[in-house]
Amino acid sequence: MARIDVVMPQMGESIAEGTLSKWLKKVGDAVKRDEPIFEISTDKVDAEIPAPNAGVLAEIVVGEGQTVAVGTIVARIETRAGAAAGNGAAATAPGAGGPPQRQDAPAAPPSHQPSAAPSTVPSRPASSAPSLAAAANSLEGRLRTKSSPLVRKIAAEHGIEIAALSGSGIAGRVTKRDIMQALESGAAGRGARTHPAPSFAGAQEAGFPLPQGWSGDVVEPMSKMRSLTSEHMVNARRHAAHVTSFFEVDLTRVGRIRQKNRVAFEQQNGQKLTFLPFVIKAVTDCLKRHPMLNAAHDGRNIIYRKQYNVGIAVALDWGLIVPVIKGADDLSLAGLTKQLNDLAARARAKKLQPAEVQNATFTITNPGVFGSLMGTPIIPLGTAAIMGLGAIEKRPKVVTGADGEDTIAIRTCAYFSISFDHRIVDGADADRFMADVKQTLETFPETAL
Repeated sequence: MARIDVVMPQMGESIAEGTLSKWLKKVGDAVKRDEPIFEISTDKVDAEIPAPNAGVLAEIVVGEGQTVAVGTIVARIETRAGAAAGNGAAATAPGAGGPPQRQDAPAAPPSHQPSAAPSTVPSRPASSAPSLAAAANSLEGRLRTKSSPLVRKIAAEHGIEIAALSGSGIAGRVTKRDIMQALESGAAGRGARTHPAPSFAGAQEAGFPLPQGWSGDVVEPMSKMRSLTSEHMVNARRHAAHVTSFFEVDLTRVGRIRQKNRVAFEQQNGQKLTFLPFVIKAVTDCLKRHPMLNAAHDGRNIIYRKQYNVGIAVALDWGLIVPVIKGADDLSLAGLTKQLNDLAARARAKKLQPAEVQNATFTITNPGVFGSLMGTPIIPLGTAAIMGLGAIEKRPKVVTGADGEDTIAIRTCAYFSISFDHRIVDGADADRFMADVKQTLETFPETAL
């Protein structure tokens, strides 16, 4: 018998750590090769991690809720196959079989704190620029400032020196949560471009009382995904000048094309044909004619994207995730349908890779599947707009016949909303784009399939 190490996997080039959110197996359970044995959460995606070998789960080293660096041993599997390289070194690790750690590295804290509000990350005492530079060039400073691109971007926007913060990550690495708490505690420097209002987490410091649990209430810490969604939504709302417009779109023609070709399409492609691929196709065609909706704002410049990557919000039982259809403008309706269904299925099965939820240039959310008529969605960071689709339903509408007479007819309609960043998109631009989307869908060519 030999033992195989199971390690925290590398889930993306910029990801240095992950939170072990749930064990799917317990010590003593038999496991098959490639069978999911635990779940992890990173700042990009939740995922199930498969067993590297078949055998028996002999030891769990990292418990649920702990955040550890990529490559850290989280468990060991007992197998009859030969031991993997590195087992000998792991056996000599200090402590009760746990992974070796640097002497100066603080223990990684659990991702969820039971307190009513997260504690403020303490900043280092004020120091001169040379001493900050020296700290950044030290080994400790290099480890601490090796943060994700998102953390570095937020720090740059608010004039914060990452080297001046004490991070909660491995070896003092500053995480997204650390930088957001630093902002809430007023740690932004004089060079900050914005002065955000205190968020809910910082309400207590600003003199606003936090809600307390009452008798009979159930109080539980937010999940990793809910916590990250919360931070992202507050940050997105804070950074963009949100405006929303609404259009009613007649989808009767699209419905007829779909119904006429549905059986043949599903037999040929093995995919269920819904209204959403038609909408994605219309949107990508219109984005090329209205480039300001496929843009980004870096504080001083407008970045016109030449890639058309459409994010599609997917509601999960445990939260929300937005997988991205890359190069959507190059795909046919069949290709869009396959990509859409594949990404949604793997999102629900926790099989997405971090790269598959990044680099959206425009986003579509579809609350209409739950019966919502219309909404005002929040614009994701790094983009200029998001479109919301309301419930598709039959309505009585006034239509003009060929003889010029008006009649009442039953039409298949939906309300579409567009939330846009008014810093770079004017109302007229957004409305022209939506009018184009409406026209494209209402005159959709039957030959598109």
